Amino acid sequence: MMTENPTVELATRILTAYVSRNRVPAANLPELLTEIHQAIGHLAKPRQPTLQRPSASQITASIRPDAITSFEDGKPYKALRRHLTLRGLTPETYRAKWGLPVDYPMVCATYSARRSEISREISVGQQQRAKLTLVESSPKAATAAPAS
Repeated sequence: MMTENPTVELATRILTAYVSRNRVPAANLPELLTEIHQAIGHLAKPRQPTLQRPSASQITASIRPDAITSFEDGKPYKALRRHLTLRGLTPETYRAKWGLPVDYPMVCATYSARRSEISREISVGQQQRAKLTLVESSPKAATAAPAS
């Protein structure tokens, strides 16, 4: 007895096994079959995991100077953006999903400070180079006055 719906087949097998060992009035069989089928249907549906939003103390504890702890997998990261992109999230959706404040950092403080320091070093060098090229390219003033 093969049917197109495997849950119906499974429900009838379970009902047959139950009835073979227990006394069940014939009038209750359709109702029992329906209950078993619904229970199997519930098991077949994937459960949506309920997210427990972190408390204020957990949010504070996730922000350390050397790393930001992800609420997705619990691992520490210097920058969350790449980690979130791999999971199909943007910083805004991550903050909304976990109930984080709008100003929740995506980069740890030490990493941000180091990047800022490197940026300043690079721009300082560019400013000095720009000044040198301006001085070199400007025409030199004539040292002698023109004869009249």
